[in-house]
Parts: sequence; C-alpha cells; structure tokens
Amino acid sequence: MMRRYLYWLLIAIVVFPFDLIGVKQFITPAVALFMGLAYAFVTVCPCPKFNKKASKYLLQASVVGLGFGMNVTESLRSGSEGMMFTIASVVGVMVMGVMLGYWLHINRKTSYLIASGTAICGGSAIAAVGPVVKANDNEMAVSLGVIFILNAIALFVFPPIGRLAEMSQEQFGTWAAIAIHDTSSVVGAGEAYGAEALQTATLIKLTRALWIIPLALVTMLIFRDKSNKISIPWFIFLFIIAMVVNSYCGLPEALTSSFVWLAKKGLVLTLFMIGASLSLATIKQVGVRPLLLAVLLWIAIGVGSFLVVEATIP
Repeated sequence: MMRRYLYWLLIAIVVFPFDLIGVKQFITPAVALFMGLAYAFVTVCPCPKFNKKASKYLLQASVVGLGFGMNVTESLRSGSEGMMFTIASVVGVMVMGVMLGYWLHINRKTSYLIASGTAICGGSAIAAVGPVVKANDNEMAVSLGVIFILNAIALFVFPPIGRLAEMSQEQFGTWAAIAIHDTSSVVGAGEAYGAEALQTATLIKLTRALWIIPLALVTMLIFRDKSNKISIPWFIFLFIIAMVVNSYCGLPEALTSSFVWLAKKGLVLTLFMIGASLSLATIKQVGVRPLLLAVLLWIAIGVGSFLVVEATIP
C-alpha cells in the first residue's frame, strides 16, 4: 500500500505546476527520469500494466501536442538536413547490427530487434518488429531492456556534450534525433537544450519513426511469414495534422500555447513512468553480449552522426 501511495505522490510532484506559485520549475525531463529510476531501484512499481500503457499513450499524446507549437514551413526547413542522415543511419545501423550480432554469437532475433531499436525509434520499433519476427518474451525483454538503459543514459549525457562542443540548436536537435533511441528521450534532450533544438529533434525523429513501416515490410521478406501484421505509428500522422492546423488555421495563441504546455508536462510524466518501469531485475536479465551490441551500435551512430552534423550544419 505504501508503494502505491509513494508512486502517486511522486506523480503529483512531477506534474505540479510550480511556476504558478512563483517557484522555478525544477522537474525537468531528466529529473523526472531520475526520480522514476530511483523509485524503481528502491521498490517495485505497484501498477506495472497501468504504468506501461499510460506511458505509451501519454507519450503519443504529448508528441501530438508539441505539433501545435510548430510551423510547417519552418519545421521542414530546419529538418531538411536530417533527411539524408536518417536514411544513411537506418540502413547502416541495421546492417552493422546484424553483422555484429553474428560475430558476438547473439540470438538472431535479439540482435535484429536491438538493431531495429537503435536504427529507428527504440521501443516503438522493437514493439512493431517483434511480432513480425515472432520473438518470444525473453527476446523482447532483453531487447527492450538494453534500449531503455541506454535511453536513460542518453537523456543525461547528450545535453552536456552538446554544450561542451558548442553545438548550435539545429546541430544538437539533428544529432539527438539520430543518435538517441526513443522519442521520449529525444524530445526530452531537445527541450533541455532549447526551443529550436526541440523543434528540429522532434521533426527529424518522427520522420525517422516512419521507417517502421518499410522496415516491417522488409522484415516480413527476411523472415518469410506473410501472416504477420504491421503496427503503424498513427500518432505521427496526428502530429503532422497538428502542425498543419497550427500553421494555417489561425488558432488563438493562448490555445496553442496551452496545448504545448500540457504536452511538455505529459512528456515529463512519461519519462517518470518509463524510469519507474526499469527495474534492477530488467537490467540483470539483459546480459553482457546484448548490452555490448547495443553499446557498440550506439557509439557508432552517436560518434558518426556527431561528426557529420558538425561538418555539414553551421
């Protein structure tokens, strides 16, 4: 019972609008994730099914809400440089992941899932591709585990690295969208770096997430099973609609600003819930070789995209 009370108390603290009472808002996405991790390491989440489902749909709603703060023309201009990066990184990481997985003697499905999560959008890609390859619960848990671990680390380390390297807003947004796995941490890192970085990172990440569809189709051919269904990320299309409405429908600024404020609050709560679901048991279940594969892929895409961004975007 105490675990449940503590869980809901932390949620209340995370979503409380401290800025309304004259106190600087200190619950940032990184702080919320840290609070969730601390809770998970101290005790067990009292409602894991609710936590998992709520974080999934809350993230999607938050991303759609962020669309009301973006202009179509400006967003396409800021994200155009990231399109080629996206194509090259997705194909490159998939090939590298399969080859490294074979070399490390990792289960074929596990290495394919980890490569998919690294190449596109973390847990969402794994959830979409998993049924296509007919992955079992252990393969899914291991793949999601390594991605969540690195995802949590990325939210803390990327903004300081960007500032140390004196990256511009557009540079950091592009780099974060390509090198960080899940949409939640990409948006969180972008928000921590600045408004322009948030806009660039969100647009490029969601463009990258659309690759789930062709990847699932190719996966069907590789694993030769036509009976599987593709999980299409419909919320991405709602995000695009929100951008179009904000750009051309003349909604009151007070209304769109409220949507964006709620979306950012939802993102912070999402990261707390994601952190609360990452238990010590999950980390122990991952194992050394799958974690090594994920780290090698992460380093490759992180360092490679950093160098390309620094060289091509002013």
